[in-house]
Amino acid sequence: MPIRRTIRSFWIPARGRMTPGFASVVATGRPDAAMGRFAVAMSRAAARSLAIAAIAVTVSPVVYAQDYPSRPVRLVVATSPGGGTDTLARVLAAALAARLGQQFVVDNRPGGSGIVGTDLVARAAPDGHTLLMGFISSLAMTPALMPTPYDPLKDLAPVSLVADAQYLLVVHPSVPARSLKEFVAYAKANPGRINAATAGYGTPVHLAAELFKQAAGIDMVSVPYKGGGPAAAAVLAGESQVIFGSVAATLPHIKAGKLICLGTTGLKRSSAAPQFPTIAEQGYPGFEMSSWYALMAPAGTPAPVIAKLNAAVQAALKDQDVREPMARQGLEPTGGSPADAAAHLKRELATWRRVIQEAGIKAQ
Repeated sequence: MPIRRTIRSFWIPARGRMTPGFASVVATGRPDAAMGRFAVAMSRAAARSLAIAAIAVTVSPVVYAQDYPSRPVRLVVATSPGGGTDTLARVLAAALAARLGQQFVVDNRPGGSGIVGTDLVARAAPDGHTLLMGFISSLAMTPALMPTPYDPLKDLAPVSLVADAQYLLVVHPSVPARSLKEFVAYAKANPGRINAATAGYGTPVHLAAELFKQAAGIDMVSVPYKGGGPAAAAVLAGESQVIFGSVAATLPHIKAGKLICLGTTGLKRSSAAPQFPTIAEQGYPGFEMSSWYALMAPAGTPAPVIAKLNAAVQAALKDQDVREPMARQGLEPTGGSPADAAAHLKRELATWRRVIQEAGIKAQ
């Protein structure tokens, strides 16, 4: 049965002209030479389109990276102004601006243990003009403890590790221990009678204590305070007996004889306090805990842009104008490739999920 003639012509919108070969088939049901010419023309056009698309995919990010950044870059800090993360971000922002020729503007977005600011960046346009000064809490500990609106492994792209800060395990002088070995023996002889001050539930100070409790096989009571300052004050007053404190906050009290340092939490000794042995070298090989910081971008940010940012970070971390203020905070520069940062994040998430599960910690 012949096909009823219903269509007289076919328009290709991109060209704006009729293609008679295709119209002939639709109208009569019979292909002809024109249809053959149409097929050849279309296959050639398709080949050209694919070639152009391939060039666009491979070249456009490189061209984009050459012009990047094309406007000021927003560096989101998921904490309030004045804290350690904020201070580090401002130091790095100035160094990156000097190297990349655009302003890097720090934008503080505190809230929800870093969730608010981190989620803002995870949802931002992946063009390299919105970045995050990420830290251990919002990138690893909080996602390990509770559901977050972002997946740090899928929704963010690591640019580089920036710095880390060891903790010092310190006790009040009333504790009858002057070495880690003596402290563990005392804790085992007095289960549940030692209070470990923390800077709040699920914070690095809290989870550092839980990690050590599991490693040493001791029972301490974690006592949450409203921040690191009140927690340190409680130990100085003897209200609590132990804390994992930052180098910058605890070292002056150690020098004054108000606190006793029993060990540091890095795999190697702290450059700011090399006189103190690590916990790892005192019978707990592999023990490591530090508060680390990483520069992050939204997932999908072009690889050449990530590479350009990474190179700028590595250069900045060699600059004394960056290293000196970091040292005053007890921070040590880390750096490395985006792949290094991604692997570190993956390990940290696994570690803190395990610690939280073994400790039976629930979101509050």
